[in-house]
Amino acid sequence: MVSFEMNDRKKIGLGLTGFGIFFSCLGIVFFFDKGLLAMGNILFFSGVTLTIGFKPTMQFFMKRQNYKGTISFGLGFFCVIIGWPIVGMVLEGYGFIVLFSGFWPTLAVFLQKIPVLGWLFQQPYIRSFFDRYRGRRVPV
Repeated sequence: MVSFEMNDRKKIGLGLTGFGIFFSCLGIVFFFDKGLLAMGNILFFSGVTLTIGFKPTMQFFMKRQNYKGTISFGLGFFCVIIGWPIVGMVLEGYGFIVLFSGFWPTLAVFLQKIPVLGWLFQQPYIRSFFDRYRGRRVPV
């Protein structure tokens, strides 16, 4: 059974994940600085591992339907580490989209419930786009 309580390990994991995203964004702003991008990748991956645990992280990345995303994300991570930041970020971006594509419907429902921003996402054209994926929502 999954525990939804917020213990110290999960708090540290969320902090590391946040810093990983921050350093990755900073690395992109500074024209694909390989040091910042590598630090962001390491912090992001270690934060996700601490937040959900080692075994669930390995199960997520090793699912058969996630192989393509895992390999792409891993190759992108390797390219950033060896000094090819643009190629690495493109590969990582593709891998991120493939790996987390099951969470987009859940994100869409969350965005529609935000008070001010939700109004924009409830407009007919945007709502019809989100309604196509509502049936495939992943439980969180």
